[in-house]
Amino acid sequence: MSRRPEHQAPPEVYYGVDEACKYTQNSRVIEVQEKCSERALELLALPDDTPAILLDLGCGSGLSGEILSNQGHTWVGLDISSAMLDVAVERELDGDLILADIGQGMPFRAGMFDGAISISAVQWLCYADSSHHKPGKRLYQLFMTLYACLSRGSRAVFQFYPENDAQVELIVSQAMRAGFTGGLVVDYPNSTKAKKIYLVLMTGGATQLPKALQEEGTNPMQAVYQRREQLKKIRSGKLSRHDWIVKKKERRRKQGKEVRSDSKYTGRKRSGRF
Repeated sequence: MSRRPEHQAPPEVYYGVDEACKYTQNSRVIEVQEKCSERALELLALPDDTPAILLDLGCGSGLSGEILSNQGHTWVGLDISSAMLDVAVERELDGDLILADIGQGMPFRAGMFDGAISISAVQWLCYADSSHHKPGKRLYQLFMTLYACLSRGSRAVFQFYPENDAQVELIVSQAMRAGFTGGLVVDYPNSTKAKKIYLVLMTGGATQLPKALQEEGTNPMQAVYQRREQLKKIRSGKLSRHDWIVKKKERRRKQGKEVRSDSKYTGRKRSGRF
């Protein structure tokens, strides 16, 4: 049985040139990253038709950032692996990239971002890669500075793969200690392959957590396939961002959710770079 990546080397070492290339070219990894990123965006509960400035923590080669761009958002990505960021640069993504250790905190001014996502990254902070690394302190530094740079009322969503219940408790407790409210949303809890854990953090006081996805007669991988086909159409120019957002709004109306009316700004991308 192979060991978890976190046991093999620090993230900046594990995600070297070879692993960075393999990670970005693996169809299964791409599929999972896209699914998790789209779900994280949904859990952010951003206003419809309003481009946001978002933070992508542990952005890697930009697979999650590409989802943010396709939905019309401006984003800034942080990652500790220079090899992963090099791949992101080669892919000519729209986001701004920063080489940084998220365990040392966020170097941004107060209230700068409308939300944050993180896909499969925060669990790395549960491991001490050197004698001066204290997992609890590093997690608290991350969440404390993240809370400060988020606008009030916004959310941060962390998808992660904990090794055990102790790691879950450590991560959640440090987030709450930093001032966040919220909790865990576990999608497909009874499925070995489809199960995903999201930590939904809120800055605007106690709010009811979103409902987790269940497998009641649905095939989660079919939904992923349909989203991938839509994204392919966007990238090939066959489906515009405007049309994609209109379809998304129609879907949310059918779900009984409140959706803003269409306007001339629907799907319009924020001008200029960050």
